[in-house]
Amino acid sequence: MAATLRNRLQRRMSNNHLYNSRSPVLARTSVRFSSTASRQLTLKERLAELIPAEIEKVNAIRAEHGKKAFGPVTVDQLYGGMRGLPALIWDGSVLDPDEGIRFRGKSIAECKELLPAAPGGTEPLPEGLFWLLVTGEIPSKEQVTELSRDWAARAEIPDFVKEIIDRCPPTLHPMSQFSMAVTALNHDSAFAKAYQDGVSKKEYWGHTFEDTMDLIAKLPNIAGRIYRNVFGDGKLPPIDPSKDYSANLATLLGFGDNAAFVELLRLYITIHTDHEGGNVSAHTGKLVGSALSDPFLAFGASLNGLAGPLHGLANQEVLLWLRKMQSQIGENATDSAVKDYVWSTLKGGQVVPGYGHAVLRKTDPRYTAQREFALKNLPDDPLFKLVGQIYNVVPDILLEAGKAKNPWPNVDAHSGVLLTHYGLHQMQFYTVLFGVSRAFGVAAQLIWDRALGAPLERPKSYSSEAIQKMFKDRQ
Repeated sequence: MAATLRNRLQRRMSNNHLYNSRSPVLARTSVRFSSTASRQLTLKERLAELIPAEIEKVNAIRAEHGKKAFGPVTVDQLYGGMRGLPALIWDGSVLDPDEGIRFRGKSIAECKELLPAAPGGTEPLPEGLFWLLVTGEIPSKEQVTELSRDWAARAEIPDFVKEIIDRCPPTLHPMSQFSMAVTALNHDSAFAKAYQDGVSKKEYWGHTFEDTMDLIAKLPNIAGRIYRNVFGDGKLPPIDPSKDYSANLATLLGFGDNAAFVELLRLYITIHTDHEGGNVSAHTGKLVGSALSDPFLAFGASLNGLAGPLHGLANQEVLLWLRKMQSQIGENATDSAVKDYVWSTLKGGQVVPGYGHAVLRKTDPRYTAQREFALKNLPDDPLFKLVGQIYNVVPDILLEAGKAKNPWPNVDAHSGVLLTHYGLHQMQFYTVLFGVSRAFGVAAQLIWDRALGAPLERPKSYSSEAIQKMFKDRQ
């Protein structure tokens, strides 16, 4: 009976080309579930099924709408950081000004409800969110568990990468170390090797998939090693193959015994994975990837963009501002005292950190998700109470001052307070956690870019002189 089932399964696999001997990348797809009729597909197998239909869809969209225009492009957009300029395809998420981010059409609230959680937990597992970003589908608990095991099995980093990290002086910013280590993983890139060997373009996605899985899997060990070297004793515990991704990361950072912190990491990674394709880290990864740089090189570049003060350092600025306010007006300050401090910030020519967003025009749902977590797990934390007070007074002040089109809080207004509550006080490391999270969204898009044959990005640029000449005789 068992032999008969195996024969049927092997015939079915041969029919759907997953184990075609002429396709070595697909042939490497692991069979980790038992060979029975009820065996669930792995992520790579499911992706292989989805790609042909997606190619047909894109071809149909281009055939029907390819010559249509989104609308005019203004000179202000060129000088203004290309704000609002439609220029990218990004499948994983779309940012609505009023609703906030949607991952494959699903809101954060829906993701929290639908995605599998860890046994005994309530927050969604990032593994499930990655499956959603890649396939557009909600995975089963079994599929998420198997993804956790797969990442744990891939988690070990090469000895030379360990040496690179260990040789970094503790004064070197953790993001610089993070970027170097990720870039060095290119040494073992499956895609780079396959490309060098002349692999068919149709198989690019499979090798890219393997690299992105390795990339995500190895980030906890890299991040943990950096954290322990810079802020601890340098000793790193091993990855536990029975634990999920966030639990292993928490253990590597030294917080694995705190169940609430582990739950926070699950939520944190999930809501920070992706935020459309136009932000610096996402767009950089896509841009570099379009040159057929492997995922390690592409994401290393993403991290360098994320390290910039205007992108990944915002939650640190919020925490510094909160602590400075608290030192001046004290704990349990009145709303009047908070208002006065906010006004003094604005009158001093500074912005209120954590408020406003380039796209959003309502409270960031990522802020709301973190606030709900705080209400449940740390309602009496003094900094959390201050964050709540600020939320009640700042929007009206910003509207009165005319300082922001969106006076509402974004994700950065809350995340630093949660991390510091559980003892992760080293603000320089916060962007590393952001980077671990952002890898999910960049990786998912890189896979699809290679599957769909996305071309090299090459937008047109103009000089200021050329613009003057162009519009010289126009009204």
